[in-house]
Amino acid sequence: MSSPLKNLIDLAKEPSSEKRRELLRQVTTVFMAHPDQIEGPEMALYDEVMSQLSSEMETVVRAEIARKLADAKVAPLGLLRRLASDDIEVAEAILVRSKALTESDLIHVVSTKGQDHLRAVSRREEVPESVSGVIVDRGDDTTVNTLLRNDGARLSRATNEVVVQRAQTSPALHEAIVNRKDFPIDLMNDMYFVVEARLRERIMQENARVDPAVLEQALSKSRNTVAIAHGSFPPDYEKIMAEVDTLYNNQKLTPALLARYMRDPNPTWFLCALAIMADIDFLTARHVVDKRELDALAIACKAADLEKSLFLTYAMIMLAAQDNAMGKAAEYGKLYEQLPRDTALRTIRFWRMRRAEGHAA
Repeated sequence: MSSPLKNLIDLAKEPSSEKRRELLRQVTTVFMAHPDQIEGPEMALYDEVMSQLSSEMETVVRAEIARKLADAKVAPLGLLRRLASDDIEVAEAILVRSKALTESDLIHVVSTKGQDHLRAVSRREEVPESVSGVIVDRGDDTTVNTLLRNDGARLSRATNEVVVQRAQTSPALHEAIVNRKDFPIDLMNDMYFVVEARLRERIMQENARVDPAVLEQALSKSRNTVAIAHGSFPPDYEKIMAEVDTLYNNQKLTPALLARYMRDPNPTWFLCALAIMADIDFLTARHVVDKRELDALAIACKAADLEKSLFLTYAMIMLAAQDNAMGKAAEYGKLYEQLPRDTALRTIRFWRMRRAEGHAA
């Protein structure tokens, strides 16, 4: 045993709380002078002495010791685990910075402690997939936001799918998801219909620059993607879809006929025709029209290679009840002109993946 440590242990018999507080600080200083050289029985002794002394100290002293130990690559694990599960004022430095904690230690903390502890772990330089999974399952929106904004956090495919499912009703997560660098492109596209315009623009930018090989890989993984249901089918859906499908197969489903369907009293005709021409599912088409999603309609019409005039015709119908309808339609017309068809087609491919899932929903 090193003589400095032996001398300090001898001092531990001192009953004064003030002196025991100073003793803990001295033991910590001695340990931090050469932590890499301490192992075996000596490490166990440090652990025992420091754990006992710290358990007797008030929060401010435990927090001070935690801050000193947080950057040590090697530390008394028993003490470290006690501090990591302590009050957040004590635990925060350890949970955010300590590389001596194991993956199992982190899982124990995020499985048993509250949101403050989960957020501290979410801010670590590296967060393993297994730990992120528990945080997403147990964390509130603020905690999950913290995790998603950390580039060092690793999320599994299954955890990302849980995040997207949750984000359908949690707007607080939208920006963090869309701005996350490694978020799967197919799951990001599942966010298109629930995020605001500026985030939709970001999704489209990602679609425009995604490598074709990465696109194919993403599509192959998205068979189990989250299905976003846009309501149910109208009673006449099957009959009308069969008729429109026959027209399409006989090359009689033309832009001119689609324009006629726009003004048909029964919207199912237009929706079925739009779904077939843009190659999207009926429920997505209905959502676009019912919610007056003109930017999404522009994508669908561009993918179907429809003339700008046809898109603008329907845009005017959708905007008719709004102030300055003509000006707004002109803005969407510019969007339509600037939207590359290749980008629209890539986006439509992600929407198309919902076809089977959407029908089931």
